[in-house]
Amino acid sequence: MAGFSGGSRQERTVHWLGCSGQVYDLCPESLEAFAMNEDALYLLAKGRNGLWVGSTADLVADPLSRARFRLAMTCADKVFRIGSAAGSGERLSVIHDLEAGEPASELRAQAA
Repeated sequence: MAGFSGGSRQERTVHWLGCSGQVYDLCPESLEAFAMNEDALYLLAKGRNGLWVGSTADLVADPLSRARFRLAMTCADKVFRIGSAAGSGERLSVIHDLEAGEPASELRAQAA
């Protein structure tokens, strides 16, 4: 299960296309050594599908988010830290945008 500290960080960046068309910079994390930083947002994904987006605060405060996180951890094959922190006013929009989005590189490959 995920811990709540630094975690191992891989420094390359990948791009995720939100359903709004916004492109987000994501930092891949090791799923096996996944540990959440208190201030960061994370995306758990399986293939091209976003399963859960949230933070440690969501896990503490929201039972539904906690249940979705636990389910996502059973089948996720990727975890990403969201590169730029969203302001509190746009946080829910970012969460929805990422969960309904997909990897940007996949879209470019399909267009070719």
